Amino acid sequence: MDYTKVWENLVLDDGKTILYIILDGLGGLPLNGKSELQAANIPNLDRLAKESSCGLIEIIGPGITPGSGPGHLSLFGYDPIVHDIGRGIFSALGIDFDLKEGDVAARINFASMGKDGKITDRRAGRIETSLNENLCEKIRQNVDLEDVEFFLETESEHRAALILRGAGLEGSIEDTDPQSTGLKALDPKPKNDNSHKTAKIVEKFIHQAKEAIKDEEPANMILLRGFDTFRPVAGLKERFKLNGLCIADYPMYRGVSRFLGMEALPSPGGIKNEFRCLQENFGKSHNFCLTKPGRTVILLKRPHPWKKSTSTLPRSWTLSPM
Repeated sequence: MDYTKVWENLVLDDGKTILYIILDGLGGLPLNGKSELQAANIPNLDRLAKESSCGLIEIIGPGITPGSGPGHLSLFGYDPIVHDIGRGIFSALGIDFDLKEGDVAARINFASMGKDGKITDRRAGRIETSLNENLCEKIRQNVDLEDVEFFLETESEHRAALILRGAGLEGSIEDTDPQSTGLKALDPKPKNDNSHKTAKIVEKFIHQAKEAIKDEEPANMILLRGFDTFRPVAGLKERFKLNGLCIADYPMYRGVSRFLGMEALPSPGGIKNEFRCLQENFGKSHNFCLTKPGRTVILLKRPHPWKKSTSTLPRSWTLSPM
């Protein structure tokens, strides 16, 4: 049962705008007796907490540590157990790739492999994005999958996205990333009978790509994970009457937002630019704004006591990373 269906019947279209700020990675364990939040000087967050409704949520279920994709689906009102979406879909959408229904997508890590075939670095030392682009182009020039069209697109640093397009594809395939160094890459095994064809195509792609970059350093191998088939779902507007706008740099967050039908602005390039974009767009054609400051504690400063805002953010606010 998808319990989130209940929320669709509770929607009230009252004309208000929701500003959803997610401070990802803010929690932490105590160091020298205090956590990050306990040690930080955060008067505005303290004031927000004092004047707001506060609480804790378990966004998936008991004992389940969520990844970024499932965690954000839950925050947007989608049960991640019902909507078990592979990371490849979010990676492709996050770089503004135009996925078509039935496409199979996977996330790629460029990695380092020793002469014994074992992985020495799953991220190839976090190579420069420019090297990633060169490697993708080299693979594109040396891979031929015959009747299946493929797209290989740079995401950032060591990360890229693979998209397969053709008839009869199914993305229920196991990861090739063993999640540890000192091991060989795994085979792309099908999880069900419908995925045998696609698994064979992926195996062929890996073999040809590996040959294309075998003499490169430090990235001479690829690892794939998060396979899935793109199947659109009912978006935030359809379910909750929310016309959403996403302001974020990291592709994964932009990908989840686009998956749910939100407009994702081009990557702003840093926290200050994210809030500049928010000022420019708040109160316009969207009634749901997501801003994703990244893994940084932020502080909104204002010289006078807070007042209720109408259609725009006060321009006297400034932003200071801590």
